[in-house]
Amino acid sequence: MMIVCVWSVFLLTTAAAFGSRQDILRQPTEINNNNETLPNLALMRRRFASLALSCIHREYPNKLAHVLATDSDVKPPRQLTPTFYGCFDWHSAVHGHWLLARLARIDVNLAAECRQALGKSFTKENILNEVAYINNNQRLSFERPYGLAWFLKLATELDEWALVETENVEEIQQWRDNIRPLEMLIVTRLSSWLPKLSYPVRSGEHSQTAFALGFALDYAYQMRNTVFAQLIEQRSLAFFYTDKTYPFNYEPSGEDFLSAGLAEADLMRRVMKKKPQDFIRWFNEFLSTETLPNNLEPPYIADPTDPKLIHLAGLCISRAWMLEAIADALSFDIQESNRRDQLYELSKRNAQTGLTAIDENNYEGGHWLGTFAVYLITHRQALTNDGADQDYRVTLVLCLLLAGFF
Repeated sequence: MMIVCVWSVFLLTTAAAFGSRQDILRQPTEINNNNETLPNLALMRRRFASLALSCIHREYPNKLAHVLATDSDVKPPRQLTPTFYGCFDWHSAVHGHWLLARLARIDVNLAAECRQALGKSFTKENILNEVAYINNNQRLSFERPYGLAWFLKLATELDEWALVETENVEEIQQWRDNIRPLEMLIVTRLSSWLPKLSYPVRSGEHSQTAFALGFALDYAYQMRNTVFAQLIEQRSLAFFYTDKTYPFNYEPSGEDFLSAGLAEADLMRRVMKKKPQDFIRWFNEFLSTETLPNNLEPPYIADPTDPKLIHLAGLCISRAWMLEAIADALSFDIQESNRRDQLYELSKRNAQTGLTAIDENNYEGGHWLGTFAVYLITHRQALTNDGADQDYRVTLVLCLLLAGFF
């Protein structure tokens, strides 16, 4: 009886902490009001914030995606890209900054420390130097599309934050204004590239098309950039609309951190969000079997210290948020309840495996997995859906805690 009562209290307080999708967007600081009753959630956020805080200004080790045009291009990372030089590589530095912006919005206990780190990076001079580096004819494909998509996700987060911030308005707005030159360059780059991309890249790593287009579309919707949004929607439909009976038995590859199939479905539920029944029909042809493929069960991570093999932990986490978002998109049809339940359960199993594989002592995964974890546990994916299952979110966190995540 005592156990049942404790669980009931936990469920109620967790539900209160998450609140509605509207609360997350309009009142981000209120999510943290119940931290005293949810120490484990606070610890999760603190843990993942620490990963980003310890690496966004850590210059080495560093893997440069750097094309040398002349001798003068031989410089240390902090001089080449003075905002995004940490976290081992450019795209991880970008999404490490997104992680801090996200947590600064929703956790008042982390906000000051996160803002201090962001303020060091988001100076006007630093961003203009980033623009000068990327705006080079030798670097037309720089970080395309993965890193560019994460930058647009960062811009989306800052834009939302600037709209709702009440205490540090000038600071957040200044950062928002400072990043615009790089933001415009990236939108221009992607807008020029997409019409020339004859076929989608269906890999499970950085080159994947569907994942990047999903983030870019979120950005376009937030900015009300209808031209950019229509381009992404049109190319997405051209790439993926006729896909049927996706071969999930070919996934995963040994170094995937994204599912090509789930990312495609996650993109298409965005594209079709105004016509949810169309998405349901599309998805039922895309994944036509009544039972989910065994290949979507959590994979075995043989060596979490290997920089490539640890990708599978990221695969689990990204699968978890994509499965949740897809299941939410099926909520418009009561006949899909069984399939939704299957997707939610599969999401929880992948989340548990992925999150428990994160180790602060292994920089191979620690420099980037915190971002994936925060994207999942703060339900960032739910903000891109019109339907969201709050009960699932409660049970996901409960599942992780009861499974001994800490």
